[in-house]
Amino acid sequence: MPRFVNRIVTIGFVALLPACASMRTPAVKNTSKSFTTVVVDAGHGGKDNGAYRRFGGAEKIATLDVAQRLDRKLRESELKTVMTRSSDVFISLDERVAIENSQKNAIFVSIHFNDSRRRGIHGFETYYHSGDSFDLANRIQAKLMAIPHSANRGVHTANFRVLRLAYYPAVLVECGFLSNRSEGNQARDWEYRELLADKIAEAIVEQRYGPGVYRGSPQVAAQTQPQTEPSNGGTSPAPAAPHR
Repeated sequence: MPRFVNRIVTIGFVALLPACASMRTPAVKNTSKSFTTVVVDAGHGGKDNGAYRRFGGAEKIATLDVAQRLDRKLRESELKTVMTRSSDVFISLDERVAIENSQKNAIFVSIHFNDSRRRGIHGFETYYHSGDSFDLANRIQAKLMAIPHSANRGVHTANFRVLRLAYYPAVLVECGFLSNRSEGNQARDWEYRELLADKIAEAIVEQRYGPGVYRGSPQVAAQTQPQTEPSNGGTSPAPAAPHR
């Protein structure tokens, strides 16, 4: 290739680098205290079962049920909600990103259940990508710890596409392990799914309006007990291998 042509190609490539970088990681607008809309994402769906275990069944079924309950509780708390899916349909990751980023003054909460080859592993995990999402992730994890016999597997950063490409604070909640006999059986129980949704809703409402505002059902309140909130600087088990 002639030297002058090679130089032109090189200059063009260098000029494109900033644009490519901005496409990979958009700047996040911190709406963690001012949001009016919550995008509720039920993980997997349709042809994508997610995790599938004998104890817990298909992840896509459990995530949809918890997401629908969460959607109802948030609307009862006078927050606007948008669901990425409200039935058993397949929604690609890019479509989910488009839905979350099309909203104004929003946050994004993705519901999942975990999986492991080791059946003894159990507990809750919450993931985030941007620093502006940490407070929300930590608050959700703390509320889940109020569920009796819960195990704290910590709050972790992750490079999941729905978190990495979000314009607003975004978190992904792993609501227990379908591969664990106890948590898998709980994931099939509607009362337990209601409890999961209630704790996540409580965290979201408190994140927006402060403590003492959220009003859960008396039935759910009777199933919980206060526990120590996770320390920001404490240690926690390593996150399970992502199955997203």
